[in-house]
Amino acid sequence: MDLISWSLNSIDKVFFTLRNGKADPSCPDGTHAAGYTIDQLGKWRLVCLAQLSVEDVEDVCHFREGVGLTAQEHTLLGDPHKPKAELKITKSPVGGRVTLSCSVKPSSSGWSFFWFRGEKPSKLLRTQDADFLSNGQIRVSQGGVYRCRGGRGEPVYHTEFSDPVTIEPVLRVSPWWLSPGASVTLSCEVEHVSAGWSFYWYKAVPDLSHKSGSYSYELLPASSNGTADNSYIIHGQTHTAGYVCRAGRGEPHFYTLYSQPHFVWSGDLHPSASLSVSPDRVQHFTSDSVSLSCEGNSAEWRVSRFLLPDFLSFCSDWGTMNGSTCHVQKIQSSNAVYWCESGSAFSNAVNITGHYDDELLLLSPVHPVTEGHSVTLGCKLRTENLLSKVFFYQNDTIIQSQSRVEMIIPAVSKSHEGFYKCQSSGKESPQSWLAVTSTSRPDSSSFPVLVVALTSVVLVIFLFMMLFLYIRSRGEKYYYY
Repeated sequence: MDLISWSLNSIDKVFFTLRNGKADPSCPDGTHAAGYTIDQLGKWRLVCLAQLSVEDVEDVCHFREGVGLTAQEHTLLGDPHKPKAELKITKSPVGGRVTLSCSVKPSSSGWSFFWFRGEKPSKLLRTQDADFLSNGQIRVSQGGVYRCRGGRGEPVYHTEFSDPVTIEPVLRVSPWWLSPGASVTLSCEVEHVSAGWSFYWYKAVPDLSHKSGSYSYELLPASSNGTADNSYIIHGQTHTAGYVCRAGRGEPHFYTLYSQPHFVWSGDLHPSASLSVSPDRVQHFTSDSVSLSCEGNSAEWRVSRFLLPDFLSFCSDWGTMNGSTCHVQKIQSSNAVYWCESGSAFSNAVNITGHYDDELLLLSPVHPVTEGHSVTLGCKLRTENLLSKVFFYQNDTIIQSQSRVEMIIPAVSKSHEGFYKCQSSGKESPQSWLAVTSTSRPDSSSFPVLVVALTSVVLVIFLFMMLFLYIRSRGEKYYYY
């Protein structure tokens, strides 16, 4: 049972444990059962609290009781007089920025205000994310969904979150993961898309001068004058990349904010920038320590994480960067994509998922496997070294049922690509994608060697032809045995 990294307030401690079958749930000594919630992996978790206070109502009122689709929502604790924060746009966009103000109704003194950006109120804004003009007022330069809340006292009494406010534009990228020959479509969403907007498209270039992580923007081809269409198609993209959009209209031209960066990822390794993971697997226990190492043509790196669906952060937020390696003491229970950034390049991206220590894990490689190579899949419980009979599945079809905890594929082919999972001891692991790279796909690094080889062949043929013509002009006879 693990103490997680957040608390409902400064004196609360929150624990997660599985419900013990149909028996009453168990909580650590000194805590009591407060209800159930569904975690990010879709599994029911019991919530145990050391203390519950009125200011935490917005955090606990949606805990659920029961199992599966029969769950019935109920309120654990409520305060009908709890104040709610109110968020307003106080100025129109000027110079690519928007001013937001937060207040508490009914009005009273002593409030401090906290700002959040994202589809869920999970990313607390810091000084590098916005200009904090005064208590209750900030100026932002990126589009997205914003919320605020107030707090005062010790321990802090929080208001309810404000209703979300969307600052346009919002960028959508499809697909997220690159495949050979596929194009990438960017969509820039603004209100009343047909109302005379022009759309501008940018490549996000990592700016390593800011330790917290930021980007500069370079216009994409044919975008300097804007496009009438709010979508933009990119052909031939083979590496991980980030993109940004904004819109403009009127005379003189009035621009919206820039969108938040969104990314398209490639799992292929490249010499100029690559990310390796130790231990080399997709699924990890939340108590595992993991190292993410960057290699390539750069002396300075940062490691980025995109917590699906829309939360971008960097190693400085959740790990320790030592040279070109990011050390993570404990993996968050989540589904996230990681990659390296230098001042000019993005590395390959990897998918890493975190799981509680009482779960069953599938052990599968974090990088794509090349056709013809062997691969070993494993099944692991943290509490048991030896498992009973283990079942391996590909795309929900059983492919091995033995007492061995490993499955070896001696020569991988494209037919082995797919989702894998394992079952043992009455548990089932989450599934992970096994990617297979075709050997017929040309590697950009081998292109110069290919050109030299072809040039040499053509030169040899040319010399033989010249020698043949010379011999014929001399009228000499040569015999070949």
